[in-house]
Amino acid sequence: MKNLQRRAALLAGLVVTLMAGGCTTTSLVLGAVGVATDTSMSWAIVKHVHDKLTDGDPVSCMKLDSVSRALSPRCGPYQPGSLRREDLAVAQVHLQGCPLAIATADARLWPVLPELLDQGAQPESCLQSPLVKLAQQPRCPDFAAASPEVLRAMTWMAEADARAIRHDVVRAFSCPGARRAGLDQVLERWQAAGALHPDAVGFGVLGALHPDYLDSPFAHRLEAGGHTAQAALAPYEGKQRPGFEEALRSSHWVALDWWFSRVPTLANSVPPLQGDQLAWLPLARVLVPSFLDDPERQRDSIEFLLAHGANPRQKLPHSKQQSVTTQAIALRSPHVALLQQPPRPRRPATTTLADGAPPRTPPSATAAALVLTTAR
Repeated sequence: MKNLQRRAALLAGLVVTLMAGGCTTTSLVLGAVGVATDTSMSWAIVKHVHDKLTDGDPVSCMKLDSVSRALSPRCGPYQPGSLRREDLAVAQVHLQGCPLAIATADARLWPVLPELLDQGAQPESCLQSPLVKLAQQPRCPDFAAASPEVLRAMTWMAEADARAIRHDVVRAFSCPGARRAGLDQVLERWQAAGALHPDAVGFGVLGALHPDYLDSPFAHRLEAGGHTAQAALAPYEGKQRPGFEEALRSSHWVALDWWFSRVPTLANSVPPLQGDQLAWLPLARVLVPSFLDDPERQRDSIEFLLAHGANPRQKLPHSKQQSVTTQAIALRSPHVALLQQPPRPRRPATTTLADGAPPRTPPSATAAALVLTTAR
């Protein structure tokens, strides 16, 4: 409201100025919209009034330096060859951020990345690796939209800056889209160089992997090198979900089998990420439909957990007077009868899919022969 009042006042002042100068009605209108035919009015006055009217608006694209303009989607498509090396330092102030980080995090700006590096931009000038913000996106980035030059730029930043070795970057570079684009080779080279040794990283690499990648030669080598599923349950710095929780929320049966075969107690209790938190019960969590990425898989998830030893009579950590079953009754869950069934034998977690993708429904003892092959 104040902005509108200010503009109205300035426009009224402009009108008074024009009228005082003896302008005709026609020249008054033309002057107000851009001084198209009124040559009696100074351009300096017009510019001053325009600046006041647009105070607080985004800076005109024509006034931006070459780097800021290239990293502003509102200024149109990036023009290759338009960046000037001397604008890098200026842009960091104007953009209030690191140009490399801004370009990396927004797929629309990926075409700018190679030239930024060619002009001397360095990952070390950013507060953190430019890849971190990209990796914090809730879904696997659309690496299929990246050109070979952009993929090479991302690979170079990952290998030139050790700060890129983070939980969320490992998750992003092991997701299906990244593997199809060849970015998982960065993980291979990190491992070959010893950068992923258990003593060299501050997080459990197995827990950082995308669920699809747990049953891969890369993951097998991690385990052979000392990484464990138990260590992967420890706290870490990052925004992506923990490995076991990611598998549970996405109903990734093969990955859940992987976790249960190594840490069977996860069926009934998952350790907290912080010391002031309580352990949580997978069965209690999946009773809340919003916990799952696909609520239609709720019954399948309950059956899968029960088959792996989840106890519906277990008391809730935050309320010893309430069990998982009584919670389901309180929530009026349609799966109460399923939880009240007699305990079933625990199904060994020893299966994997031939193509590495999770089945739509959890494998049962009879269906396993049709859709699964034995891994171990």
